[in-house]
Amino acid sequence: IMASYLFFVLSWGPRYMKHRKPFDLTNTLILYNFLQVLFSIYIFCEGLDAGWLTKYSWKCEPVDVSTSPEALRIARGVYIYFLAKISELLDTVFFVLRKKERQITFLHLYHHTGMPMVSWGCTKYYPGGHGTLIGLINSFVHIIMYSYYMMAAMGPQFQKYLWWKKYITTLQMVVLVVLIDTRAH
Repeated sequence: IMASYLFFVLSWGPRYMKHRKPFDLTNTLILYNFLQVLFSIYIFCEGLDAGWLTKYSWKCEPVDVSTSPEALRIARGVYIYFLAKISELLDTVFFVLRKKERQITFLHLYHHTGMPMVSWGCTKYYPGGHGTLIGLINSFVHIIMYSYYMMAAMGPQFQKYLWWKKYITTLQMVVLVVLIDTRAH
């Protein structure tokens, strides 16, 4: 999956689009972002209900490797998070098809290539425990982020409601610091 993704966004896609007009993906983007919001809400709520508001410790939570219903519920949530990271590869595909090359930065590719691989590793080897805090917080940020993208895709009449764009980046930086701090302990 990752090799195909990188081949498309770095090679085949740009060559295919070179002499073509950008695709108008307005309706596709609205639907895609709406589904990403729903996906993120589900993962966030499931993470809270299955562990972080019920039995998990905020200091240190080992992975429960048993086959208890609680452990399997958390493992399922980790797997669904992994699927979300795979679906988010479409972010870059849409940039290519819309000829928005400036948005395909090294950091964007690094993030969208690394997250599915790390999520796969967590799904296979570490499906629970304290590592799920990263997915929980990331899903919360994605609720906000994909809501913004959805409204932005709805057209200029929604621009007046998008005053909070600058706060998304600030939120992402705060989350990074919080995650580094929680992982350091």
